[in-house]
Amino acid sequence: MLRRVASVLVFFCLPSAACAGAWTLPEGSGDWFLTVDASTATKYFNGTGLASTPRYSKEDMQAWIEYGLTDRLTAIIDPSLQNVNIGSPTNAERTGLGYTEFGARYGLYNTPDWVVSAQATLRIPGTTDVSNPAAVGYTDVQADLRALVGHNFNIGGTPAFFDLEVAERLRTAGYPNEFRVDGTLGVQLFPRWMLLVQSFNVVSEESGLSILGGSYAYYKLQLTALYTITPNWWVQFGGFSTYAGWNALQENGAVVGLWHKF
Repeated sequence: MLRRVASVLVFFCLPSAACAGAWTLPEGSGDWFLTVDASTATKYFNGTGLASTPRYSKEDMQAWIEYGLTDRLTAIIDPSLQNVNIGSPTNAERTGLGYTEFGARYGLYNTPDWVVSAQATLRIPGTTDVSNPAAVGYTDVQADLRALVGHNFNIGGTPAFFDLEVAERLRTAGYPNEFRVDGTLGVQLFPRWMLLVQSFNVVSEESGLSILGGSYAYYKLQLTALYTITPNWWVQFGGFSTYAGWNALQENGAVVGLWHKF
């Protein structure tokens, strides 16, 4: 049960994305995870504190789909829809396809308690309209290369797991590459309830195009609850906040998700 639950790791960041952790799926099995998140920002981190910015609102719907080609190799596809709205005086909006991500995760090492894997995905933008301010940050082709480590353990007899991921996000079209570190702690508080505490951290590796211009970094904390409906169905809900950064929006938002294993 814990192994199946541990494979449902969802994060929300700018640009939003989904990730299923270090675990691979058994050959011939699969899962899909539909998430909807909504966030807004009226302030940004300017290097010395928070400053006002035109209202920035974003809604994302993503469908993260995985399938075990072999016990070690899991195929991934992640299409998305997106709405971005920027208030006065910018007054810009975009609704349409977000990034579509596809690739694979390969298991390098696997024991009952530990798993190590590598993952590579290609991210194709849903728009290339760089003239629209609401599309800034979402128009370039990207490649995501990451190393993942997962561990099942107990906290005072309570089942738990952690997932740690270190990634290099290669970007094009003048956007800076990004160094990413994502972490998840999951604790099975009750038979049907799991608490997920997640940290998502992004640092640009040079200056370039961005929502606010120049180099940037942002650090997000997400707290969600995962509820087991049946052995193959889960729902997830909670919230997230950008608690620190520079040249980055101070976003706050909510997320709901539905996951099915087949």
